[in-house]
Amino acid sequence: MSDKYNQPLGGNDMPRFAGPGTFMRLPEAENAKGLDAAIIGIPMDIGTSWRSGTRFGPKQVRAESNMLRPYNMWTRAAPFENMQVADIGDVPINTFNLLDSVERITAFYDEVLKHDVVPVSIGGDHTLTLPILRSIYKKHGPVALLHIDAHADINEHMFGNEIAHGTPFRRAYEEGLLNASKTYQIGLRGTGYSAEDFDTGREWGFTVIQAEELWYKSLAPTMDDIRATLGDLPVYLTFDIDSLDPSVAPGTGTPEIGGLTASQGMEIIRGCAGLNLVGCDLVEVSPPYDTSGNTAVVAANLLYEMLCVLPKARG
Repeated sequence: MSDKYNQPLGGNDMPRFAGPGTFMRLPEAENAKGLDAAIIGIPMDIGTSWRSGTRFGPKQVRAESNMLRPYNMWTRAAPFENMQVADIGDVPINTFNLLDSVERITAFYDEVLKHDVVPVSIGGDHTLTLPILRSIYKKHGPVALLHIDAHADINEHMFGNEIAHGTPFRRAYEEGLLNASKTYQIGLRGTGYSAEDFDTGREWGFTVIQAEELWYKSLAPTMDDIRATLGDLPVYLTFDIDSLDPSVAPGTGTPEIGGLTASQGMEIIRGCAGLNLVGCDLVEVSPPYDTSGNTAVVAANLLYEMLCVLPKARG
């Protein structure tokens, strides 16, 4: 175990049901200075359109992360041996004003990205990815996007509003934040209003892979193809927990049947190893609908897998 980098608090040093409330019981930090990866919570649900509760997502995911250990037994990644990682707390959103919260998120990430750090964010509803991408763009330009979700989130408006959790990727496309021909939407499914719900993204240049195309399949070959296409381009990974089937992750705001399995979700993230990931998030965990805590357990594990595939994770 390295004494150069921060380490999660081990289960033999403090019972796993006790200790700090940070992700994996990592040390806290006031800011991103000196970090290779920064854990950030965005406790927001004022952009949701159906079931709320994602404001409690970061706290619950952190709580369930206490069981995680530092070494990945399958991929052999040991992220805390090669990176300085800390939890820098939550963005102080305005719970009464979505547009102000969006501005606050961008301002927060502008400060984070003054440092050579990869932000790893815990949501919160999916609105939050738009303001993060605005900050990412200032540092990296248009990014390739891996968007794992049941929904395309490219609505023109929601109740007349241009910003909500169903619109972030239309706005990101319109604002030039994305490399459209290098944008992948994986796991889309469910009912809609018309074929345009998914086809509009295809018209923009997005590659849309619907969930039905992935049933009963390994996603390793898909990720091999995506890696070959993206090369060393800057990539942002956004993972909506509702991409997984509600039998796996029921605690979310807009569940859709026929989704990805937990192992497919892991294959997607593990398949990002070797990509130039400049940021990632996991969103839409809603603890009030997560009666067993299983959704937050899955989310915590997927966030750990994200740490394992960051560019500096393997030294």
